Amino acid sequence: QVTLEESGGGSVQAGASLTLSCQGSGSTLSSYGWSWFRQAPGKEREFVSFISWNGRNTVYEDAVKGRFTISRDNAKNSVYLRMNDLKPEDTSVYYCAAVLGASYVPDPGRYDFWGQGTQVTVSS
Repeated sequence: QVTLEESGGGSVQAGASLTLSCQGSGSTLSSYGWSWFRQAPGKEREFVSFISWNGRNTVYEDAVKGRFTISRDNAKNSVYLRMNDLKPEDTSVYYCAAVLGASYVPDPGRYDFWGQGTQVTVSS
């Protein structure tokens, strides 16, 4: 059984940086695209960033372009999200998710595996 576990969340001041990590276990996920989603209280889960199985294609939600960087290490079955210049509106629970195949998939309903989330809180 595949499990994904996020880490690296925390409480920071605006302008700070954090790096989220997501470790997969139970199977090799090198053929999967990975995404980060986030969900704030009272809001729907929203797409943040995607990386294809080979790392050659990345996609970012407009609000995080230029501040966030997604990367992956297939040897470690892991994906990362480097978040710079954090803003209060980035406050959310962040989830990693994996989807089989190489294409960009913004629809959370299409994903095969999900982590349990890690809280990121940014204060002004």
